[in-house]
Amino acid sequence: MKALTIRPGDPDSLGVTDVPEPHAAAGELLVEAVALGVCGTDREIVRGEHGEAPEGSDRLVLGHESLGRVVEAPEGSGWDVGALVAGVVRRPDPVPCGACARGRFDMCRNGRFTERGIQGVDGFGSERWRIEPDYAVPVDDSLGTLGILVEPTSVVAKAWEQVELVGRRSWFEPDSVLVTGAGPIGLLAALLGVQRGLEVHVLDQVTEGPKPDLVRALGASYHEEPVDDVMAALRPEVVLEATGASSVVVDVLSGTARYGVVCLLGVSPGGRSVRIDAGGVNREFVLENDALIGSVNAHQGHFRAAATALADADRDWLDRLVTRRVPFARAAEAFEPGPGDIKTVIEL
Repeated sequence: MKALTIRPGDPDSLGVTDVPEPHAAAGELLVEAVALGVCGTDREIVRGEHGEAPEGSDRLVLGHESLGRVVEAPEGSGWDVGALVAGVVRRPDPVPCGACARGRFDMCRNGRFTERGIQGVDGFGSERWRIEPDYAVPVDDSLGTLGILVEPTSVVAKAWEQVELVGRRSWFEPDSVLVTGAGPIGLLAALLGVQRGLEVHVLDQVTEGPKPDLVRALGASYHEEPVDDVMAALRPEVVLEATGASSVVVDVLSGTARYGVVCLLGVSPGGRSVRIDAGGVNREFVLENDALIGSVNAHQGHFRAAATALADADRDWLDRLVTRRVPFARAAEAFEPGPGDIKTVIEL
């Protein structure tokens, strides 16, 4: 069968290649691929910046944003042939840390987890793939290929869970949230904020194209002013930072409402320096009981929450979020950003 593979560390090795059919492990589902999402992590792997092939192989099958249909389901698995499914990405270490042992492998402490399509395990970028029933998540059939958004939405669902857990250290009934960045993660974070009944504000630099319109279509407010000005005007109770831009990260640390929560979702590149008034930030965080947290990855519960959120979302809005669809035979094109891109999907 065909698969989208790369040699980790080699930026010139991306291609659709022939690979063996997935091994028929006892109890696993056999899934026919429908679509594959592309994100910044995939592009970093393609550039050779990271990624790890399975033991004994020099190539890694890419893809961690999955969508497929079950074609074989063992009796007693709880799955029916034809069901639409997304796959959980991370697997805990065989000798798990305390978090992994409790099913919270998204919070792994020892770092010896594996991740499909990223680290040590082949991904979902093949014509067919297998998955353990416990790591498969049902997707509402009415979503069709939009079910590819389950994985990125799961990351956002976890972030909202973490914000709410931290907020509950005291009375916590926020009215407003500021999302910085109107990429896929930022827009999905805004969607889940609207679904929570919050006043949602999204900040990004672009003034034209689909992003401002998508934000306004949610009933949220779009901002392109400097971050400092927006923070001063809004005093948001929650900030979800999805740009990873160092200067934005610094700017959102100050100016929240009292015991505000800032959650970092974007990953900043190393080697860049910004000036920061550390004393001022410390003073505000201490005197106002503010909190700063980071959030990444997701477990099955977050995937299920994501599937529910997408099933409840407006289909036309979700469809506008997917700005480019690329056929599998030309999959390499999906890793080159195009003008106005938000979310790129490879269709199998």
